[in-house]
Amino acid sequence: MTGSLQDKVIVVTGAGRGIGREIALLCAAEGAKVVVNDPGVASDGSGSSWAPAEEVVEEIKKRGGTAVANFESVAEAVPAGKIVKTATDHFGRLDGVVNNAGILRDMIFHKMSVEAFESVIKVHLMGSFYVSRAAARLFREQESGSFVHFTSTSGLIGNFGQANYAAAKLGIVGLSKSIALDMNRFNVRSNCVAPFAWSRMIGSIPTETDADKTRVAKIQQMGPEKIAPVVACLLGDAAKDVTGQIFAIRMNEIFLMSQSRPIRSVQRSEGWTTQSIAEHAIPALKGSFYGLDRSSGIFSWDPI
Repeated sequence: MTGSLQDKVIVVTGAGRGIGREIALLCAAEGAKVVVNDPGVASDGSGSSWAPAEEVVEEIKKRGGTAVANFESVAEAVPAGKIVKTATDHFGRLDGVVNNAGILRDMIFHKMSVEAFESVIKVHLMGSFYVSRAAARLFREQESGSFVHFTSTSGLIGNFGQANYAAAKLGIVGLSKSIALDMNRFNVRSNCVAPFAWSRMIGSIPTETDADKTRVAKIQQMGPEKIAPVVACLLGDAAKDVTGQIFAIRMNEIFLMSQSRPIRSVQRSEGWTTQSIAEHAIPALKGSFYGLDRSSGIFSWDPI
């Protein structure tokens, strides 16, 4: 039976482990030729190893698929461009890009270093830009292509100790929407996925209390293989009309996430003063203010 991605060429960044690995394996199973990109760094971005990417390529080949490894970092423009070049050099074209690569440097905001902030922004946000920019010329020329970028409810909703990660992930939403708008005329699609899944990226969650242990046990049920089918679908022709959207995936649940729109307004024909804003505007708008929510508070029920 022909797969949904038959003969398409797909780049998956950060594909040596976790969610990226499962995406690469499923894309290959659906008939795609896959560039498995991963420099093999630790979850904080340190070190390097070719083994993770090579192991995924071997697994794909063992299952009868086609893949090639790439070990470049997404965090700089030139190496990121080489990831795309690997696809064209080996397979002659490119049909889809999954911007999954990421690192974590969690820290409470007043203690966060400039280096910790910049390093996370470079991998997540700049990396998504660099790889997408390298692919965009090809997509424009062939008048087809699909981007799937990884965001997070840490940015969409909020979380403690992740100002760098949240800023990067919400920036990716803006990047994706801009790509969708700018490249729609060329049949190029761009969407975001916010995954709930256990991986080494969140394996450092503290488990000191019973409540912590219960929470982590629930997260561990959410395997990375649950994310891959949505990503593979968004890369395929069946999703040719889907662009500019944000999906969250939690076990067997798929959520379409909201995007910023006006929800309440006030006006005065004579204009506003500092005093009238304090006395009228803020009290009138306050009923629609958002609380200091965290992702775990909004998704408060057990995964299905």
